[in-house]
Amino acid sequence: MLLFRYFGEYKSMKSDMITRIAGTWQTEDWQKSLAESIRDPVILLEQLQLPGSLLPAASKAASLFPLRVPWSYLRRIEKGNPADPLLLQVLPLHRELDTPPEGFSDDPVADLDASPVPGLIHKYTGRVLLITTGACAIHCRYCFRRHFPYGDSSSTPPNLPQILDYIRADDRIEEVILSGGDPFSLSNHRLQLLGQQLADIPHLKRLRIHSRLPIVLPERIDTGLLNWLSSLPLQTILVTHCNHAREIDEPVRHALSRLSQLGVTLLNQSVLLKGVNDTPETLSDLSRGLFSAGILPYYLHQLDKVKAAHHFEVSDQDAIGLIQTISHSLPGYLVPKLVRDIPGNASKQLIQANLL
Repeated sequence: MLLFRYFGEYKSMKSDMITRIAGTWQTEDWQKSLAESIRDPVILLEQLQLPGSLLPAASKAASLFPLRVPWSYLRRIEKGNPADPLLLQVLPLHRELDTPPEGFSDDPVADLDASPVPGLIHKYTGRVLLITTGACAIHCRYCFRRHFPYGDSSSTPPNLPQILDYIRADDRIEEVILSGGDPFSLSNHRLQLLGQQLADIPHLKRLRIHSRLPIVLPERIDTGLLNWLSSLPLQTILVTHCNHAREIDEPVRHALSRLSQLGVTLLNQSVLLKGVNDTPETLSDLSRGLFSAGILPYYLHQLDKVKAAHHFEVSDQDAIGLIQTISHSLPGYLVPKLVRDIPGNASKQLIQANLL
């Protein structure tokens, strides 16, 4: 029985709002699309014709970590299928309410321990990471920063002078990584200001941007953003976050093509997620889909053990088996590195059979 069978009266109250929001699928204004993302589990379940029995847990889990899904992403999800791999990434589930297993925590990669200045993370020699914003176009349920204290730990203007001074003082730092949240949630104007301040530091050579927006909100790749990227004097790398081949539709391919034409290096990192991409076929399709869209598969991350995401975990043994299987049918450049982020390590740990 579908959701409207349970909530007929609620539907009639919401119908005007749903119609208004659905119209934003056609907008070219990314900020409007971002603002009008789905935040109500009732609307999500109704639009996807999913059972009303999912609502109580979805509402409770969403009260702990809010739901957010752009309409452009919603239309890629199969209606009526509660096991759809795109849906599982965004739907709050009752399993998020379980007591977390041992080893799962609020800060699984110890970002806060590696933050010498609020908003800056310095783990690895030669590169630092800026928490540019807490905002994101989509709230992935496995997000390792779902408990992160963005209010105290972002590179917002009050913290930025300290951050820039820290980078200037260490001439070993060659690369700055923009992360979040999602840096492409910032306006083009704010990105331009930040980019110029970083470009003025003589020893910086590269700017790396980690963003899911080209995948989930491709209209974000607008002329203003492209103009900013093309004007940067730093070598620029964009690391997208795509977990499933069906996330790559025609608008995404068009956005990625515009980025590729600028000469931006395009890489992708995925998270290995149970029920989403934990089969050889799914991972192979993802690598082929990424490469056909101009992106090179880079990392396949083992899940960071953040509280409320334990149901996505895939064992190392199974993960290694997946990589070995796809390496038999794909060329080496399409096989991502299987890695884990371990607090205190000098780099990400490459997971190989001989490590077990």
